[in-house]
Amino acid sequence: MPKVDSDAAFAPPGESWQRVSPRLATAWRLTMALVVGPITLILALVLGFSWTPAAALIAVVGGLLIGGWLWWLLGRRARSFGYVERSADLLVTSGVLFKRLVIVPYGRMQLVDLVAGPIDRALGLSTVKLHTAAATTDAGIPGLTPDEAARLRDRLAALGEQRSAGL
Repeated sequence: MPKVDSDAAFAPPGESWQRVSPRLATAWRLTMALVVGPITLILALVLGFSWTPAAALIAVVGGLLIGGWLWWLLGRRARSFGYVERSADLLVTSGVLFKRLVIVPYGRMQLVDLVAGPIDRALGLSTVKLHTAAATTDAGIPGLTPDEAARLRDRLAALGEQRSAGL
């Protein structure tokens, strides 16, 4: 039986994906550590005082295993993001286990949003969010440097305005 390349359906013909900054994985991992770490610590303290120290040790080991798995997964997820600017539309792909390809025609864009939380700003990252009339076609590109995010925001807003004026 011949091997089927299912990723070919997600590849833009004749184009190559622009990838996001590797610092995106760092931002997501830091956020994960700020959530998983305190939860593990609180759970270990509660179990250690109410049950036995062995229960606290199990909570710590469990937290470390979950944190390690999430560390690996978030790195893979960050590397899965890519985008391509074409003449009539923008393609955005993401996903590790479940791949996703969103095609946003420039003329359908209603709003281009630029977002950066405190961790993103500390690491020099921004997210460009695209909003259309259909809620299912909203797309976001996280992990962009501020210069690239501003360039993309301005370009997409101009193309969206230009294309929608012809409707």
